Amino acid sequence: MPLIVVTGVPSSGKTTRALQLKQFFEEQGKGVHVISEYTQIRKAGFEKNSFYADSNKEKHIRGLLKSEMLRLITSSNVVILDALNYIKGYRYELFCGTKANKNTQCTVHTEINRDQAWGFNESRENEEEKYCKETFAALVMRYEDPDGKNRWDSPLFTIYPQTDLDFSQIYSSLFKKAPPKPNQSTQNPPLSSTNFLYDLDRITKSITDRLIEAKHDGVTGEVQVSGCSEVIDLPPEVSVQHLMMLRRQYITYSKMHTPDVNKIADLFVQYLRTSLKE
Repeated sequence: MPLIVVTGVPSSGKTTRALQLKQFFEEQGKGVHVISEYTQIRKAGFEKNSFYADSNKEKHIRGLLKSEMLRLITSSNVVILDALNYIKGYRYELFCGTKANKNTQCTVHTEINRDQAWGFNESRENEEEKYCKETFAALVMRYEDPDGKNRWDSPLFTIYPQTDLDFSQIYSSLFKKAPPKPNQSTQNPPLSSTNFLYDLDRITKSITDRLIEAKHDGVTGEVQVSGCSEVIDLPPEVSVQHLMMLRRQYITYSKMHTPDVNKIADLFVQYLRTSLKE
């Protein structure tokens, strides 16, 4: 499915725009899946403001959103990711996922005056949906605006509260243009081993165990793993739980898009290198 990444600061109208896009594409006869960050936060039992104050919780939810996108993405329908999507590195990961699946993608940026956004937040009837002043200000400060010059943000459609979505241009960008060609790190060669799942588990566990061992030894920076020419830059703040979560995500993805067993180690290392840049 083509992917629409909806991004914007808090209370900028992302969910409203996501629902408008859903209605439009359904009217065009397309199947539509809306993946909601707020829904995942509620399902996980997190309170909204405390959630955004905990980086580990945020990473957990971002991982769930990305996994759900990868599970749903095919070639004919539409996936709409309704979330802050405020980290450019995370938007790049989403782009790599659609590129690997030979699908198109666009970005809808709900731009807004920050004071107006705070006013919209304060007018919410449901207290559970409101941001407190501290969380709102922190998220606005963290927000990394999309740039149409970046291939992972392009094509970029910037929309203001008083303007309408350009549905025809969004439709054309998704269904009338060829998707980008996968590069080496996202190609999916045919299955070459009947013991693929065993090899996938064994190889990814070996690499993850090496990183966990390095972390326990107090090693930060570049870590060499056996069987790979590239090194992994291990940030000092990364947790064991996050490394294990990344391994689970990669296994889930690889089960759906089987790589050549001889490339599992290199592709997993490339995946880790990208994910750990956040």
